[in-house]
Amino acid sequence: MDMKRFVGSLLVVLSALPALAWGPEGHRIIALVAYEYLTPKAVRQVDNVLGKNGMVYWSTWADEIRSDTVYPGSYDWHFQDLEAGMTDDEVASVLTDYPKQGGNLYRALDSLYLLLKNDKNNRDALRFYVHLSGDRYCPMHMGHISDKGGNTIKIKWFGTQTNLHRVWDEDLIRFRGYSVTEYAQLLLDMYGCERKAIEQASPEQLLINSYHITSAIYDYQKTWNGNVYNYVYHWKEPMERQLYTAGVRLAMILNDIYR
Repeated sequence: MDMKRFVGSLLVVLSALPALAWGPEGHRIIALVAYEYLTPKAVRQVDNVLGKNGMVYWSTWADEIRSDTVYPGSYDWHFQDLEAGMTDDEVASVLTDYPKQGGNLYRALDSLYLLLKNDKNNRDALRFYVHLSGDRYCPMHMGHISDKGGNTIKIKWFGTQTNLHRVWDEDLIRFRGYSVTEYAQLLLDMYGCERKAIEQASPEQLLINSYHITSAIYDYQKTWNGNVYNYVYHWKEPMERQLYTAGVRLAMILNDIYR
């Protein structure tokens, strides 16, 4: 499949919302967790497409080419900002009744999945899928449309001006001070007991859970006193669980595609 047809098949539109993804550390951590749970057959096939350990090395590629004219519509594949105060049923419907505003994350993921089922050697589709499946579980990638997923909510992080979106993309992870491999192993050790429940959960359940976390983040922001240590203490485990969940679910999909 040539690049022009690849872009057209994803049914995406351009967007100017300034959202990023989990930072590079987050995406590599997710890829490492997923790689640990791939079947031997899936490992062979994924490595054949992306190179040895390529799933980890290429996990940030989709961010790196966002401004490239080859995939101009990919800018808004990384997020699906939603309205505040949605019911669980309304949130669940996002998986099939894609919103007309606020990004195209779920539309892109569904289209990429179908592409890979039909063409398992589609390198760019696989690289996009590895990355976007991580974005799916970043709470601020389903933040409020009104504040561009938290990008316009300013925060002081140890004296440095940042925003709510960036805190969840990068700052919380970097604060922990682990290397990528150390953090991935920590997640495997600490949350491995939750793997079966995550695998058995429906996509709707996981999406609703992510939305509830996002809503709680906004509520916390209203009363937060600015103490960064308190913020990290409060949100460390929810953030880590989302990283681990992203890795588990990515492995599930790839094991299905490359069975």
